[in-house]
Amino acid sequence: MRRTVIAGNWKMNMTPSETKNFINELAPMVKGLDKCDIVLCVPYVDLATAIECAKGTNIHIGAE
Repeated sequence: MRRTVIAGNWKMNMTPSETKNFINELAPMVKGLDKCDIVLCVPYVDLATAIECAKGTNIHIGAE
């Protein structure tokens, strides 16, 4: 059976601090969702922040 992937990217619409806030708000909402993969594809300028904020969550980070 194929696994469902929920992915989103936001082009250059968020700063690193907005990225941090977004992931911190999203993480509790998707906690425990184990039947799908949650992926955020962020621009390079937000990559390090997103990786750090997603540690310990079920959110995966990709790059645009």
